[in-house]
Amino acid sequence: MFKIIKEKILDITKSSRRSSIIVYSILRLLVITCMVLEFTRGDLNNAILCLISLILFFIPLFIKRKFKIELPNILEIIILLFIYAAEILGEINNFYGTIPYWDTILHTINGFLAAGVGLSLIDLLNKNITSIKLSPIFMCIVSFCFSMTIGIFWEFYEYLSDNSLLHTDMQKDRYITKINSILLNQNHENIPLKIDKIAYTEIYYLDNNNNLVKTTIDNGYLDIGLNDTIKDLFVNFLGALSFNIIGYFYFSNKEKFKFLRHFILKRQELPS
Repeated sequence: MFKIIKEKILDITKSSRRSSIIVYSILRLLVITCMVLEFTRGDLNNAILCLISLILFFIPLFIKRKFKIELPNILEIIILLFIYAAEILGEINNFYGTIPYWDTILHTINGFLAAGVGLSLIDLLNKNITSIKLSPIFMCIVSFCFSMTIGIFWEFYEYLSDNSLLHTDMQKDRYITKINSILLNQNHENIPLKIDKIAYTEIYYLDNNNNLVKTTIDNGYLDIGLNDTIKDLFVNFLGALSFNIIGYFYFSNKEKFKFLRHFILKRQELPS
């Protein structure tokens, strides 16, 4: 079985350029090493996350082979590095918690890359249907919507993982010092009560032994995900918007904005 998998990987990587194969091999070795370490430590969740990362590494190669689509070398390398930065560095090594704006940077890049994929798909469709010719502005709008949809589905995944599926904390908590709440209006009116300069919050909960535990938050009120979700969608919006502004001018002057070719997929040229 492992021999068959190895042969498949070698077969698929024949069409990849040398630099992307080198990056893929190095990152795969790092992830395998991390998976072994996490397994020996008894952290099965992190070990499974490493396994998922290995599967994600394989997807770009699989797409190239299965759908006869050529991934630009730079785009393929960025995708591989993005997966490693998000899963291994971000989650396992806690870069999300220790490095400021790590999550923000990755969500911005995600918006940019997803817009590139969306524009590539609509561009391929436009080139293969002769009866309809889509305008550049329409293609950019579809690309933008595609990127935002990917971002929204990811936030759905984070919410479900935190609250239902895995009981994680992907939607990072934040301290806030003011809220507007109708629920706290003592007169039960549809008028929000404005609370500013929250000094601290006390939380009472039962532990696994049904003992009452008190936790005090000294920095204000604990927001459990709303601000993180809106921030992620906003920077995804900025990434998608930036790509499609450049994309619009790319269709007008492909020579002047030719660097964008490194982020746009195209069909593999069949040998004549």
